[in-house]
Amino acid sequence: MHFTFIAETDIGTTKDTNQDSILVKHGQYSGGEVLMAIVCDGMGGLSKGELASATVIRAFDKWFDEELPYELEELDLHVISGKWNLMLKDLNVKLIEYSRNENITMGTTFTGILFVNNQYVISHVGDTRVYRLDNSITQLTNDQTFVAREIKKGTMTVEQAKNDKRRNMLLQCVGASDTLEPEVYIGTQEKGAYMLCSDGFRHEITEKEMLESLNPVNLVNKKTMQSNAKYLIELNKQRNEKDNISVILIKLS
Repeated sequence: MHFTFIAETDIGTTKDTNQDSILVKHGQYSGGEVLMAIVCDGMGGLSKGELASATVIRAFDKWFDEELPYELEELDLHVISGKWNLMLKDLNVKLIEYSRNENITMGTTFTGILFVNNQYVISHVGDTRVYRLDNSITQLTNDQTFVAREIKKGTMTVEQAKNDKRRNMLLQCVGASDTLEPEVYIGTQEKGAYMLCSDGFRHEITEKEMLESLNPVNLVNKKTMQSNAKYLIELNKQRNEKDNISVILIKLS
């Protein structure tokens, strides 16, 4: 597979800082191309969210450069996912300790995907998301939120959840959870596109609007990908999205 990708983040309309942190790393190895993409959303209502998200991004940036080359020698995505989860648990402990020492509160979501050897692995904490786009749009991750849990239990409808004041209440996040259990998804790469985004990117637009702009058929080059992603960011802002807005778009061909 060949990867074409773009990454965009916007402070939004009301916040003083951008607490989202994003990362895309792309490289070559004997088996072809490898790409890692991560979106971390620092907790909006918590102080130092930007520090939490950036700390996690730096750790995975270092992992890609220093550890991934060894993993590629005997590739096993189950092993990689286990190491990612250990990294996240270790970062969770370190951020909690730092918060206690500094008498602050902070945390971050984490949604990361690694494409390698015609497969992908996703590790996920919180409510940032991964979607797959072809002629339809499919959410690959499950939100770890109060409202998502209630929808699954049947005690709340999707429409009720959209307007519930607890819609951003996370069940776990890196840096603020006593115990952390990231969810893991392993799958086979398919031609089309994949998108990672923070919740600020999706609150004010519909999945239909996402697909209309980001259908892989229309993503003819990097310039178009960037233009269409920026259009959706601006559409969110026009509709008074108050959160930071981040998106990573990856086309496979």
